[in-house]
Amino acid sequence: MQVKTRAAFVGVGGIANYHLSRLAEIEGVEIVGLCDLIEERAVSAAEKYGGQVYTDYRRMLDEVEMDALYVCVPPDAHSDAEIRAAQKGVHLFVEKPVVMHLETGLPILEAIDKAGVLSCVGYQFRYMPSTQAVRTFLTGREVAMICANRWGNIPGNENHWWRVFAKSGGQLLEMATHQLDAMRWLAGDVKEVCARYAQRATRDLPNVTVPDVQVAVLEFASGAVGYLSTSCALNQGGGLMDLHVILKDMRLEVGNAVRVVPEGAAEIGPLPEPVPSIDQAFIAAVQTGDRSLIRCDYREGLKSAATCIAANESAATGRPVSCWNG
Repeated sequence: MQVKTRAAFVGVGGIANYHLSRLAEIEGVEIVGLCDLIEERAVSAAEKYGGQVYTDYRRMLDEVEMDALYVCVPPDAHSDAEIRAAQKGVHLFVEKPVVMHLETGLPILEAIDKAGVLSCVGYQFRYMPSTQAVRTFLTGREVAMICANRWGNIPGNENHWWRVFAKSGGQLLEMATHQLDAMRWLAGDVKEVCARYAQRATRDLPNVTVPDVQVAVLEFASGAVGYLSTSCALNQGGGLMDLHVILKDMRLEVGNAVRVVPEGAAEIGPLPEPVPSIDQAFIAAVQTGDRSLIRCDYREGLKSAATCIAANESAATGRPVSCWNG
């Protein structure tokens, strides 16, 4: 008999619509609650996917029986929804970055650990066949350097919360956190970060307080070094997204595929078959209790957020900052 999983959402804009559409494709999932500060947005989603509509997540958690809760809110909006859900035995899917400040995330992690509920964070690169193949290839090998770039534009209109550093934490924390998490997954925890930011190309745009160029130099616990650069200055196109791993006598270019340079220096082998999508993996884990299906739990997600938070502190103070690693 098909197991039914009752899912609810806190935050129904942006990325939540992606998850709602994916959940609609998974047999046995029922949307039971949708909460958003903009009621019309929750109503619109409910008309398409079902579920009771709320503007107060506390009421929803008190009134709706659920097995899983998706928290899809901006970085500065995380509060105690995750804690309240965990205390009720509800499994959690939290979109990245999980928090904007480490002191917000530590009580959430404690509540999750104490309750023993499953947690999953939306770092989708961990589910790509290419990154899985590289992670396997790197087992037993010494990474010398790992680096990534994410150059693009500013999302949304002039009133979008992303433009305001106090709400989004900037592009490194809110977007390039995907690259940072992939780097951590491949090369291990980051020990220390030194970052420099500037706003050079977007000062004429309304309501933009985020830096438009950011560079973080990373020292990994393994002794490897790396850097992550990100920019939102390219608002007429011309973006770039890449990741490179340097080892002895070779480098790996990691994208949808893996390229070894120079050719023939090593054999990665065929990419593995795609694993279930991140939503399929989370729901299957909820239904079976198999935690191994989840590639990034809340603790891992908090480590990646904490590294980006440390970069923000380093840029603000001009000093290297040690990273929290749980």
